[in-house]
Amino acid sequence: MGHNKTKKLVTGIVSATMITATATGCGNEEALPPVPEGSDCEDWEWEADEGVWECDDDDSRYFGHYYYGGAFFPSKSKLKASSAYKSYKSSSTYKGGGKVSGSSSGFGSGSSGGFGG
Repeated sequence: MGHNKTKKLVTGIVSATMITATATGCGNEEALPPVPEGSDCEDWEWEADEGVWECDDDDSRYFGHYYYGGAFFPSKSKLKASSAYKSYKSSSTYKGGGKVSGSSSGFGSGSSGGFGG
């Protein structure tokens, strides 16, 4: 069980990496939604398939939960059943399904309009 200290450090490294990625402007990291704050989970992992954050902190009561739109979902099926998630999934802001790192064929042309904020 001696890995907890390392885990907490990893969180800091991850956020530093994200800042670097944003600065280099590689076009996907800066578009990720913010990590949930004050949620009893110290370690969040981006779940690219679903386009949401997943808690990876095994000391947390939210371990293994998915987070979207201010709510925690204990399983992928609960997440997918959520109406808020369904509308997110069909919207242009959806970041899942490998779209973030996926091939640029066809989606490069439509993406320029969506980044205006």
